[in-house]
Amino acid sequence: MGRRILNDALRTIVNAEKRGFASAELKPISNVMASFLQIMKYRGYIKDFEVHDPHRVGRISVQLLGRVKDCRAITYRQDIKAQHIDSYKARMLPTHQWGYVVITTPNGVLDHEEAIRQNVGGQVLGYFY
Repeated sequence: MGRRILNDALRTIVNAEKRGFASAELKPISNVMASFLQIMKYRGYIKDFEVHDPHRVGRISVQLLGRVKDCRAITYRQDIKAQHIDSYKARMLPTHQWGYVVITTPNGVLDHEEAIRQNVGGQVLGYFY
């Protein structure tokens, strides 16, 4: 999966939030993007999303809540160990009170809290707050 696809989709979400839209259409799609959106939904940053025709180019329609201030994909692969996740979070997020770093691990795509709880490291996909 190209990191450019994920970054374009996340920027589409941010731009739709800034313009006050209730939903956004994401094209093209990937499985990692769906996992990233699942974490955002679980943490309460988006209302819901629906994948249309995933076997072809496909599209994802995302229902927005207005909570996303910024979300970005890290376009270069950055490995992170489990013990360094907290320091990375402190550098990337504006405050300790909100926001999540999304990491792809051997256990799947997780946010930083789950990765710390499971004591696994991996590669940083991006962050949102």
